[in-house]
Amino acid sequence: MVRINLLPWREAQRKEREKRFHLALGLAAVLAAGTVFYINSYINGLIENQIQRNKYLQDQIAIVDKKIRKIKDLEKEKKKLLARMEIIQQLQSSRPQIVHVFDKIVRALPDGIYLESIKRQEHTNMLNGVATSNARVSVLMRNLDASPVFRNPRLDVIQRTGNKQRSVRKFTLRVDENPQLSDSNESMGTL
Repeated sequence: MVRINLLPWREAQRKEREKRFHLALGLAAVLAAGTVFYINSYINGLIENQIQRNKYLQDQIAIVDKKIRKIKDLEKEKKKLLARMEIIQQLQSSRPQIVHVFDKIVRALPDGIYLESIKRQEHTNMLNGVATSNARVSVLMRNLDASPVFRNPRLDVIQRTGNKQRSVRKFTLRVDENPQLSDSNESMGTL
């Protein structure tokens, strides 16, 4: 016997295809949502990781900046100390020169002249003293000019004080030190 299917098979087949389509569509939607969620989580993880790396780098930069500031402060201190050391070395090297200059001044003093003060500024000496006559001051100036240690003696002031029987001359005299001689003394003092 022949069997005839009277059911609407095409409609059943269409419903079956629609059912499979909706199932595939739902599965694709779930798969797409899962993929989007995974990609979003992965990107958020990368962003969070980068934020942590940036924070670490900023912390390290702050530490290095503090070290740089300390180094700059130490360099300033070093410059100050080097300047002080240079001044001390200059003073140490000029110590024998000062003794030599004072010795030459004493040797150049003629009788009848007494020094009250000697002031030294760099390579110029100012002598304040008392003389019994103007001629004694002239002899002092000639003696200083003849000395290899000094050059260019200049008389700033000479004043007569006292009465006629006991008059004295107060004077101020400037004399420069010979720079070539002082340089050679400094080089000898450092050897």
